[in-house]
Amino acid sequence: MYYSVYKGDKEVVKPSRLGFVICSHKPSFSSFTPVKEFKKKNKGDIELKWGEDRLVDNTYNETAFYLVENKEPKRSMTFRIRVFDNAVAFRYEIPPQPSFSQLTLKEELTEFNLDPESTVWKIPAYQPDRYEYNYERILLENLKGSVHTPFTALTPNGVYLSIHEAALYNYGSMTLKLGKDEVLKADITPLSDHTVAHLRLPFHTPWRLIMLADSAIELTKNRTMFALNDPPKGDFKWVETLKFIGIWWAMYVGEWTWAPGERHGATTEHAKEYIDAAVRLGISGLLIEGWNDGWEGDWLENGIFNKFTVSAPDFDLEEVARYAKRKRVEIVGHHETVGFIDNYERQLEEAYNYYAANGIHYLKTGYSGSMMLIKGRREYHHSQLGVKHYQKTVELAAKKHICLDIHEPIKGTGIERTWPNLLSREGARGQEYEGGAISPSHACYLPYTRLLSGGMDYTSGIFDLANEAKHIATTLARQLAYFVTIYSGMQMAADRPYIYEDKFKEEFEFIKVVPTNFEKTIPLAGEIGEYYVVARKDRDSNDWFIGGITNENSRSVKLNLDFLDDGRYKAKLYTDTDKSHYKENQFAINKEVRNLNKNDNLDIYMAPGGGFAIWLKKT
Repeated sequence: MYYSVYKGDKEVVKPSRLGFVICSHKPSFSSFTPVKEFKKKNKGDIELKWGEDRLVDNTYNETAFYLVENKEPKRSMTFRIRVFDNAVAFRYEIPPQPSFSQLTLKEELTEFNLDPESTVWKIPAYQPDRYEYNYERILLENLKGSVHTPFTALTPNGVYLSIHEAALYNYGSMTLKLGKDEVLKADITPLSDHTVAHLRLPFHTPWRLIMLADSAIELTKNRTMFALNDPPKGDFKWVETLKFIGIWWAMYVGEWTWAPGERHGATTEHAKEYIDAAVRLGISGLLIEGWNDGWEGDWLENGIFNKFTVSAPDFDLEEVARYAKRKRVEIVGHHETVGFIDNYERQLEEAYNYYAANGIHYLKTGYSGSMMLIKGRREYHHSQLGVKHYQKTVELAAKKHICLDIHEPIKGTGIERTWPNLLSREGARGQEYEGGAISPSHACYLPYTRLLSGGMDYTSGIFDLANEAKHIATTLARQLAYFVTIYSGMQMAADRPYIYEDKFKEEFEFIKVVPTNFEKTIPLAGEIGEYYVVARKDRDSNDWFIGGITNENSRSVKLNLDFLDDGRYKAKLYTDTDKSHYKENQFAINKEVRNLNKNDNLDIYMAPGGGFAIWLKKT
């Protein structure tokens, strides 16, 4: 079986193979004949509980091909394809077979036959730091090794596309590589036994998704991934997005440590001080890292001994939780597993119960390390077993009314629609890599690549830009812009409270008011790796927020405000000056107030490594 994709009269995906190789005496899962064909149409929107847009278009045409093998043992399969205005998605569905009800897959044969002269943007797969690499632009014909999705490309005939997947459950994550015939093909993250999945039937694969657009900025509007996921599995009225500060960045700049000792960060005293600061700043939550037993010595090697219900000697979780409740501040708990999944799952239910009993409804989890230890074997984070573990934490957290922010995660595939308690993920280089490992262009790649898979905890809002331990390669205005350009359902104001309260009260006002839940998003301008400008409307008011970032090059953008509602707005603008620079003059910032309406235009200058943020309050 083969498929191809056209956008209008432009061939985007040339004839591409479909099928599987299975582990059996007849391994080829191909040579099928269609015996039935069912078509249906769907029109309308789905509604998301939280996110960048409340409504997502779910209008498509679908055909399900019921297929039977030409020869014995006459195995059967369904190939289901949906065509949207801006995407194509398909999946394989395998029912129970007459002679077997379990299946082991050795390989998936799915291809995405793009023009080899397509320009692509990629990060490598199967590397020690998982997704945390800088994006590189190359020609597809020069691609070496496997790469992660979303995998974004520009074809020679001018079509932008991104290959990804939706609804990933109980299956290895799809990476991509060039096959022997130089055709791009699915490369499913393998298990340690060199297979890709052990399945009980019936089973269907994740959706293979191809998002399509005529421009790079149009591609960033695509939310088809969420439409391909199921509605919420239960009542999630209790889920709320969150903005929080944290006992975190002080460790990165060397003020405090994760490990107990004279400079331990997660003490009862420090936690209470931060809770009081959250109240003063008007921020709803506090992340506490390094609170539990297990951070002594080389924690990367000793993670197998981590205990998730035992506090460090100088930290009293129950007392801190009681204090936070009195102050009406949500505690964000922390579990760093270091990838020792056997150790974590032995404690999982008890650890979640411990948080729930203490009124802790938000949790940041971490999976540092190049591999996971699962069932005594070293497995990739993104293998079938890794995917199943991440899903286990999401579903257990939902039962305990706990929301998750997963670091070193499995990539987003839209399951947040089904499990709205999964509020955020990391899954790319964030600001912990500042200090030389990322450049200003990095965040200008993300909207067109990583962020097509959902929100990201980028740990924005670092104002101590010139700190010798972690010199930040941005301007001050750009740090505000991140709260608009990089969406997260759990959004962290990552710097220390005294930094905000000392010199930057006016700038921090923007962080305080910018929402974590939007009614709709309108990308305004941008090019991959160059710049990105986006407008978002608050879900709970008539206010709008605009953010923009640029790479190492300065640029000016002209903003047409015709997307605004009728009426007037009081606009607060935070912009770079003509002297601003991410290396030499980071703190230079213009702050002004204007009265604007939908007929107005704005000319905004962005300095090298800079950006801007605007709050438009309806009057």
